[in-house]
Amino acid sequence: MAARAIWKGSLKLGTESVPVKVYSAVEDRTVHFHVLEKTAMERIKQHIVNPETNAEIPREQVRKGYEVERGVYVLLTDEDLEKVQPRDSRDIEITRFVPAAQIDQQWYDRPYYLGPDDGSSPSYFALAEALEHEKREGVARWVLRNKRYVGALRSEGGYLMLITLKYAEEVLTAGELPRPTGRAHDAKELKMAEQLVSALEDDFRPEDFRDEYRQRVLKFIEAKAKGQKPALRIVARKQQAKSLAASLAASINQIKREKEKAVA
Repeated sequence: MAARAIWKGSLKLGTESVPVKVYSAVEDRTVHFHVLEKTAMERIKQHIVNPETNAEIPREQVRKGYEVERGVYVLLTDEDLEKVQPRDSRDIEITRFVPAAQIDQQWYDRPYYLGPDDGSSPSYFALAEALEHEKREGVARWVLRNKRYVGALRSEGGYLMLITLKYAEEVLTAGELPRPTGRAHDAKELKMAEQLVSALEDDFRPEDFRDEYRQRVLKFIEAKAKGQKPALRIVARKQQAKSLAASLAASINQIKREKEKAVA
């Protein structure tokens, strides 16, 4: 199935402008269910109710409020919110280019492909090649559906990819985690951990990773649709190891056994 553009705009680099189309680089494959009434088997709707009286509230009586302290709200109308929304634009403005290594993985959010709007654009492909050669990423900003985004522009397979970035207030640093307590690991535990890393050394293959839960749900649904009664197998939880050393030793032994079976 061919990719479909979800938006059109222009990359702005100073006085230069490159027309592009935006394509989603990922697809939501979550299994979604309808909510049905048990006896009539008809789809039902959700309503807004008062939790105290259980009375249904008409939507025209619903207001948006921000709680500034317990029980105290600032009410906002749709008109109020429209005043603070950014203006729509078709420009993806590149503000600077930075070394790719400077953007840590935790800042990345959702990826999009940018394709040339006319199908063949020398400026577009020259930019993609330049980013790949220089190992740089562009810092971009744009407005889409009344929301301002920031992102990283990079080269991917000869094309341009735009990845939305999280804002500074959304990202937690490792320094904000609770400080470790108890004893530090010893030399033996470190050596075993290094052996485990070496034993599991391999290439990254995306095709190895599948949503097993989704596959099981769809298989179960297909069987029930055919009138079958599929048996469910409860997945056993793994027992926690008594110590780090015991866990590492068990993992290394398991890996060795699996490799010996593969050779045999």
